This record gives sequence, structure tokens and C-alpha cells, in this order.
Amino acid sequence: MTPNDAAGSRLHTSFRSRLWSLTKKETRQLLRDRSNVAIGLVLPLVLILLFGYGLSLDVTRTHVALVLEDASPQVEQAIAGLRLTPYIEPVVTRSMHDAETLLRDHRVDAIVRIPSDFSSRLAAADARAQLILNGADASTARAVESYVTGALATSTARNAAPGASASPPGVAIEPRFWFNVANTSTWYLVPGLIVLIMTLVGAFLTSLVVAREWERGTFEALFVSPVRPVEILLAKIVPYFGVGMLGFVMCLLAARWLFEVPRAGSLALLVLASVLYLLVALGTGLLISSATKNQFLASQIALLTSFLPALMLSGFLFDLRNVPVIVRAVANVLPATHYLALIKTLFLAGNVWAIVVPKLLLLALYAVVLLAAARAVTRKRIA
Repeated sequence: MTPNDAAGSRLHTSFRSRLWSLTKKETRQLLRDRSNVAIGLVLPLVLILLFGYGLSLDVTRTHVALVLEDASPQVEQAIAGLRLTPYIEPVVTRSMHDAETLLRDHRVDAIVRIPSDFSSRLAAADARAQLILNGADASTARAVESYVTGALATSTARNAAPGASASPPGVAIEPRFWFNVANTSTWYLVPGLIVLIMTLVGAFLTSLVVAREWERGTFEALFVSPVRPVEILLAKIVPYFGVGMLGFVMCLLAARWLFEVPRAGSLALLVLASVLYLLVALGTGLLISSATKNQFLASQIALLTSFLPALMLSGFLFDLRNVPVIVRAVANVLPATHYLALIKTLFLAGNVWAIVVPKLLLLALYAVVLLAAARAVTRKRIA
């Protein structure tokens, strides 16, 4: 072995030894701080249960008041669809005044009024019913309108007398739900929850680690040690990377065994995408922490630049096609937006390479840029 080889071997051994020592220190510090354990392990579990069981975008068992001014058998046949659908709970009222009272008190979401001439108009193929909706919640109102009109149309078509209408035959619609055969928002929310948990652990927790060292005065002790900036960053990344991947595994297990969300794509690609996004989140947290040197300020910046945008602007709660162009442009800059599109595709649609490959490359680029920026800022601070 040449002197250069021996020196390189000693340098490599020294690097591993320093990194191992720093990593053990950071791991002990992580486990010793109960707030870190609560945010990193307990909060993800609470979010999984809350979003999986407590949050739903579906409108089911909505209460609709029925005002029947025509009590003929034809009316009963026409409203049979309202009684049979699992999405509507009919509430029969004696008068329009009673129905309006229920609507104002938020005890029903809509009123269906069958006028007294409904039967005669039905025989002439000109029957009409009045539908009054509570428009305070526009999304619920649209869903209830769709349920009621669909149920009434189905019932009247089924019970119409042959030859009663001169209109051409209707078209029978047989819907099929691709990528969400259960037609439930749980399949949509649970994959998106992974984005929130990875952002919370990666960016929010990591944003405190360097700032905490500055506040406690322990960071100066590293100035006189032989450790390098890259070793400090790696030692701070490793424990939180493990916590983030543990949260990812918890989400996968909950999606499979609690909520029965299918996974159509490759598990390896899903893990790779999550690793890349976790590195993005860790780089963001370290960059914020190194630049601020204050835990409170770092936590606020991390909340405003990572967690809240991941919740509000990634497409998790709102369809980005329905927001203003400027907001959509900002959302498309966020790494969380691309990660969410990627994992939703892998969970529900499969290995759609036209989406998977560009998103993976973009996340890798974000990870390299943010980690390099964190290293540059840390070098300036400890040089």
C-alpha cells in the first residue's frame, strides 16, 4: 500500500467514525426530546386516523324534505327513487312552511316540492317538481342536486307509460369509475396524507435542529472539532430520514389494512418517490434552520413555506384547474404538488411512465438543489 492509499484509508475511516458519532448524538437528542417524538410519531398516527375515518368529501345520507301537494299513486312511484337511494334520507313534511323551517334550521339540505298538478302533467310528459337547495355549501348543494334530479329522472322514466311521450328514446348511461371503483374520497385522501406527513416530519422537524444548536450554544463546540459541514448535515439528516420513512410505512400499512386503498403501481417506484421527496423536505428544513438560527422563526417559516402550501396548494384539497392562473403557477413550483400527482398515479392508476419519469426527475433535481443550498449556508455559518 502506497502512502497515498494509506492516507486515503485513514481519511475514509475518520469520516465514517465522525459521521457515526454525530449520528448517534443526533439520534439520542431526537429521542430525548418528547416534542420531536410526538410530532414525528404520534401526530402522523393521529392524522392517519383523522383523515382516514373523520374526513370525507363524499355527500352521503343527506336529508331532503318532501312536500307532497299531490298524493296520487303516480307521485309515490315518481319519488320512489328518493326513498331507495342510499344517498338521500327523505323527510316528509305537511306543508312548505314546515319544510322551509327545517331548511333554515339546517336539519335538511334541500326541499323537493311536488305541485298539485304533478299527475296531470306527468300524463302529458310535462311534469315538474321544485327543488330548493341550501347554497351555503356550494359543493354539497351541487351533489344533492345531482342525487335528487337523477333519482327523480330514473323513477319517472321507469314508470312512464309506453307511448306516453313522442320524444325519441333516451340514452342509457352506464357509468364506470376508472382509478376509483369504490367512488369514495378515502382513496383520494389517504395517498395525499402521505405528502402531509412527509412534509411535517421532513421540513418542520428538521427546521428546528440547527436552530436549536445555535440557541443552546452547543453549535460553537463543533467549530473546534475536525468535523466538516457535510458530516454535520448528514448526521442531522439520518435520524429524521428514519422517522420520515417510518411515517411513510405507517401510511402504507393504514392504506392497505385500515382503508383498503388499492396500489396499482410499483412499490419500488412508490418508495423511490417518497425517498426523493423526503430528501427535498429535509433539505428545505435544514436550509431554513441554518439560515435563521432561531427555533420559533424557523418553525414559522417552515409552516408557511412547506406544510401549509402542501395542504392548500398541492391539489390535496382543491383541484388546481379551478384556481386562478397565478395560484396555479405558484402551486406548480412546489415539490409537494409533483409528489402528490406522482403517488396518486402510483396508487390508483399504475405505472404511467409519462407522469412517473418526469416527476421523479423533478423531485431528484429539487433534492439536489435544496441539499446543496443547505450545505452552502451551513458552510458560511461555521467557516
